[in-house]
Amino acid sequence: MTATSQTRAHAPWRPLGAEGARWRTGFWGGVARRTGEVTVPSMWEMLRDPAISPGLRNFRIAAGLEEGEHQGPPFMDGDTYKWLESAVVQLELAWDDELAARIDELGRLIASVQREDGYLHTPTAIAERQQQQVQALADRFNFETYNLGHLITVAVRHHAVTGSRTLLDVAEKAAGFLEMLATDKPTELAKSAICPSHYMAVIDLFRATANPRYLRLAEAFLRVRDEFDEGGDDNQDRIPVREQTVVTGHAVRANYLYAGLSDLVAETGDAELQTVLERLWQDVVQTKLYLTGGCGALYDGASPDGYPWQKEISRVHQAYGRAYQLPNTTAHNESCAHIGMIFWSERMLALRPEARYADVIETISYNALLASIGLDGASYFYTNPLRQVRDLPYPLRRSGDTALRPTPEPPPSDERLRQSYLSCFCCPPNIARTLAEMHERIASVGPDGLYVHQYGGSEIRGEHHGARVVLEESSQYPWDGAISFTVTEATGSVPIHLRIPGWSRGARIAVNGTPIDASEPSSYTRIERDWQAGDVLTLDLPMPVRLVRGHRLAEEVTNQVAVQRGPLVYCVESHELPDGVRLEQAAVRRGTHPVPVETTIAGERVIALETEIAVLPHTREELYDDLDDAPLQPATVRLIPYFAWSNRGPSEMSVWLPVVW
Repeated sequence: MTATSQTRAHAPWRPLGAEGARWRTGFWGGVARRTGEVTVPSMWEMLRDPAISPGLRNFRIAAGLEEGEHQGPPFMDGDTYKWLESAVVQLELAWDDELAARIDELGRLIASVQREDGYLHTPTAIAERQQQQVQALADRFNFETYNLGHLITVAVRHHAVTGSRTLLDVAEKAAGFLEMLATDKPTELAKSAICPSHYMAVIDLFRATANPRYLRLAEAFLRVRDEFDEGGDDNQDRIPVREQTVVTGHAVRANYLYAGLSDLVAETGDAELQTVLERLWQDVVQTKLYLTGGCGALYDGASPDGYPWQKEISRVHQAYGRAYQLPNTTAHNESCAHIGMIFWSERMLALRPEARYADVIETISYNALLASIGLDGASYFYTNPLRQVRDLPYPLRRSGDTALRPTPEPPPSDERLRQSYLSCFCCPPNIARTLAEMHERIASVGPDGLYVHQYGGSEIRGEHHGARVVLEESSQYPWDGAISFTVTEATGSVPIHLRIPGWSRGARIAVNGTPIDASEPSSYTRIERDWQAGDVLTLDLPMPVRLVRGHRLAEEVTNQVAVQRGPLVYCVESHELPDGVRLEQAAVRRGTHPVPVETTIAGERVIALETEIAVLPHTREELYDDLDDAPLQPATVRLIPYFAWSNRGPSEMSVWLPVVW
């Protein structure tokens, strides 16, 4: 859930919710419609069908309505709550009696499973119902606190949208259980705090209820973590948070942790902690973030920097590696990790409206996030590599099927396709709720006016010191950089701050045709005047095609380039290669000028980039071989947006390509 609007004593820039910002038209308007019409309902059909998913059936068994055993991973409860959150958002955007009734019924079912002490975990509830000996928090990988965090988050939103206390009462009881742990069983709480959604959740509950006990609970979470002496780099608890200088370990856990701590700063004004979070955020963005916004480079690795002795090296999985350790074919980049980076970045943006935070949200949203869901709106990636090749001589985990027992053999390396259902179901409902809530990332209002963060077809209603302005955006962004805002209502003066993206050069702004000086890239341009209905504010962002190189220490992209246009990263997919040309033969000529061309992929309109490549000679399958000095042959290919790859069957793909002169 995005940062909410109540309280926020030390984060005065309030994100606009559904009442203040919507995607109405254009690119994100289309994604919003697809999310509501396809993604959310199709996911419900999977969750309620026991032949596909045990998500709903686990609750029914736990409630005594059916017989059976718990099925699926232990974090399945939390993933059901994430879907429920996406459904509640749809209800907020457009009330629907049938959907409201379905949500209420599910809410009452969830409430019926909760223990008196506030604990709620269907694997345990089912075992207890069958008189089995079980113990809460016996294994950190039971994900109880993760589940409770997502439960509290959806409960707060459900209450805000419907006024019902059905789930809010459950949330307050769950928070009571977490309070008991923080007081009486801090070691068990610290051990179980993986993928710590409960950090964000209890701040949401504090904002909804204004009850200071929940703010104190958030502070207790941090204290318990810092006092824990059995941790490791994998869970970011080897050393106290305030002593951390680089981000390491499991990428989802890291991003959720730092997002939750950013919420804590918003309520307490802890300047020291904010400085730590800024340092850690910069570490990710400057040394560990993929060009697409992907997070968590490594499938499995270790943190050799935490301790000097081999026997004390901390095992790390789905993890951030060292600085500039950014492999492409083996990039893990779990979808939940880049979603966590959105959560963290938007909370940092609420603390301080610096465009760099919104830039990262934009990069992830248009690239890694949209790549993690198919153009059909109903198929998903768990991992998000930047290169896919044929005949890889070792297996990569199949996207999402690692929760099956026995784990199935992975498919051939060039047949890793999105799947409609993943047995490890954490990513799909996270994708659904993040896309459903994208309107909350459009704009915010603060002490100095309205900030417009994201573009793509919005309607914005901003109020500032009693003045009001309503803007309707008209644009083809991200395909075109010409963005126009028409003032449809206005009373008084509302300063408007337009983000100039970090990728842009030569931005131009005008009001009713009169130019205004635009600020530097990765900043906001302030426009202040007494707005009148009919005023037109235009932002023109030239979109030349850019060839991007990597840092000298990013070894896997040495002497290679990637292609960007506007916020979009492009790739070459084998479907676009001429007959007889393999992926590894495609090279970009320095000085090339790709031309935007309109095309369709899986029925969706996209802007591709047509360009001439140099075809490198065929090479033998040897570890090392002589360089062939045969002349390079030209060929014409189309590069496609990274988010649109793998929608036409098995393929090879690469974001980075060798560059030749």
